[in-house]
Amino acid sequence: MIEIPLGRFDIYALALPRGHGFGDQIPHEAWETDDGKALAIITRHADHGDLGLIVMRRRTDGVWATTYDQLGFVGVDAARDRARVELREGEPPEPVPPGIQRRTALYDLEGREPSEIFRILTANSHRNVAWLLNQLYLSLPRPDRNWAADCQTGNFHTRLWEAQLLASFREQGLLVTQPCHSPDFRIENRKGGTAWVEAVTANPQERFEPVGAMPSLQPEQNQELFFGAAALRFAKTIGSKLQRRYADMDHVAGYPFAIALADFHAPSSMVWSREALLGYLYGFGADAIEVDGKRVAAGYEVDRLLGPSKFPAGLFRDEAHAELSAVIFTNACALSKFNRVALTRGMQSHVGRYVRYGRFYDRNPGVLDGIPFCFDVLSDEYRALWPQGWEPWCAELEVFHNPFARHPLPTELLPEATHWLEVDEVMDCRHYYDTGILWSRSLIMAADDPMPTYETLPAWFEDLARRRAARRIRDD
Repeated sequence: MIEIPLGRFDIYALALPRGHGFGDQIPHEAWETDDGKALAIITRHADHGDLGLIVMRRRTDGVWATTYDQLGFVGVDAARDRARVELREGEPPEPVPPGIQRRTALYDLEGREPSEIFRILTANSHRNVAWLLNQLYLSLPRPDRNWAADCQTGNFHTRLWEAQLLASFREQGLLVTQPCHSPDFRIENRKGGTAWVEAVTANPQERFEPVGAMPSLQPEQNQELFFGAAALRFAKTIGSKLQRRYADMDHVAGYPFAIALADFHAPSSMVWSREALLGYLYGFGADAIEVDGKRVAAGYEVDRLLGPSKFPAGLFRDEAHAELSAVIFTNACALSKFNRVALTRGMQSHVGRYVRYGRFYDRNPGVLDGIPFCFDVLSDEYRALWPQGWEPWCAELEVFHNPFARHPLPTELLPEATHWLEVDEVMDCRHYYDTGILWSRSLIMAADDPMPTYETLPAWFEDLARRRAARRIRDD
């Protein structure tokens, strides 16, 4: 048996029905076989110290199967001895149970032509992303039959978002199941009840290849930012899901229902489109004004989005859509997120330097501009941004609550997300992590490149453009 590093165990544990939600039986140590096909977790009760053992073995299709789960060991040595027996090192994998769909291998294209963004997973710089995405795919309780094919081809981002949602939910200890074809997830925890979640991505009107695409620019005018094309794209995306009336399904009726949204409507649009979601959901925007020498936000309300359609703004301003309890959102569903999660958990870096830059939320009331940052992702300084010492899946997860919801989504159900609630006609932000990311980008740099600061990044980009231009001239 080989003792598993905490970071890798953190990923493996996401395959358990409740993920990191071990309750009072807290993981004490974990071991795996030399071939990585079996895993043993020794647990210890938080109060009285009783020991337990959970053993997981891979099925023939790579999915983890729990083969042993017992309490009552008299000591750690006894638990380890039993683990050696139950791991069954060298024995064949577990069979796929009768009636259970065999998981298609994510790497097996079966003759399909992969998209460029899936193809990039074979690059050395994205080896961790490929491994991590595959682990999450194998951890999904019951993915669609076409999940692997979608991921390999035109619906890569939709499947990436589902994988990231699973990790975000189980990181918080939720029981995540997929008992029905739709909605996508049923989530439950011991304190916050139960809800159903449908995952969706805001996609472009005309598909584009994201690899190498020029990033879209944030609209210069605040009205366009809050109520322009991005808000309309969100409105149509959410509206298409509401038309399916998930909340009226027999298995959903009576429970909170949420839509989980990630934005891919334009290259890198997730960096700036969050304000458009606020504009559509609540019908308000913000202008920058100067008060005592500081830029602060001055809010205002509108009834319609911009453009000839005059689409209504303010989905959450009345009871017309009380069936929708909340919208779950992230501005960081990207390959870079998977890379950072892997690297900060101690997985081997296959690049010279990995840099993340952007702006933190400024928690001071009314402040409009964020606090700039620029970190080497592998640095202790970056890991120290979060109490567990690595970047959590939930770091950018936000929940926008419908004040008129027929079945409100309990904040306790997603305890590690940031929650936005309307209290006495004022938006109240309740955050779990002190570190909040307003927006960010990630850079892969050469090992001998000097570490930039936020202020020196423009000069670094200019130098990069010159070097690329010189290389093109030389190659021509």
